[in-house]
Amino acid sequence: MRFVTFESGGKPTVGVRLGDEVVDLSKADASLPDSVLGLIEAGDGALKAAQKAAEAASERLAFDRLSFCPVIPRPPKIICIGLNYAAHAAEGGHDRPTFPSFFMRGATSLTGHKKPIVRPKVSETLDYEAELVAVIGKRSERHTPRDKTLDLVAGYSMFNEASVREWQRKTQQYCIGKNFDDTGAFGPDFVTADEVPAGGAGLSIQSRLNGNVMQDDNTSNMIFDVSEALMLLTQCMTLEPGDILVSGTPSGVGHARKPPVWMKDGDIVEVEVEGLGILQNPIIDEK
Repeated sequence: MRFVTFESGGKPTVGVRLGDEVVDLSKADASLPDSVLGLIEAGDGALKAAQKAAEAASERLAFDRLSFCPVIPRPPKIICIGLNYAAHAAEGGHDRPTFPSFFMRGATSLTGHKKPIVRPKVSETLDYEAELVAVIGKRSERHTPRDKTLDLVAGYSMFNEASVREWQRKTQQYCIGKNFDDTGAFGPDFVTADEVPAGGAGLSIQSRLNGNVMQDDNTSNMIFDVSEALMLLTQCMTLEPGDILVSGTPSGVGHARKPPVWMKDGDIVEVEVEGLGILQNPIIDEK
């Protein structure tokens, strides 16, 4: 099953995606939750009911004409991993990590599919990062065993973790360069876990800038896969429905190129993960 979040009547609403069409769930069955997070919290029964209602609906919208929001506009937690592909760590001059470089993003940094990623006034060093997202569907127990952590995952999505490298390197923490407003593209689809290989493993992952392939790898090459990362996180914190794990980016980022390649006003950037779709965003300068 596939779900999207789009603007309707001036607010986010959930849609069920059926190929190139989307059914507004609030019109197909108003008794069901009106958000992807609400559906996840309600459980598998609600997700299946939403799919059934959508398939029976006569009114459908063209996917490519929607105004998209982040698939979960305000996740409870946005947990990211840096340096999670060995070649990406090496291109930045880092040793292979022995523990994930976890950091957090805030919800105001998010933007939707086809919405602008904004290059801030204070720096031109805006970089792209293609990433797989795991979406949590159940409240975790502390110290969840690794062989049970994928039971927590409701589904998967995509992320372009656009990063302002100059600011990222102003401190020893990544946080400030990863939290500029409208730099974290998230979506467009939430794809339920039953339609994705376990842990999102074995999927090709690419970024393209103005049609040119910049990153090209496979999610099986993550140093810390989704199951291990979630196991480590539950040793520290309780994971909740709607939390997202942004699992790291492959090599080929702009800052490692000679000369560096920075995204600029007028560019089009795409992230594609096999089986999940394409996340596309224009780049604009902050006004």
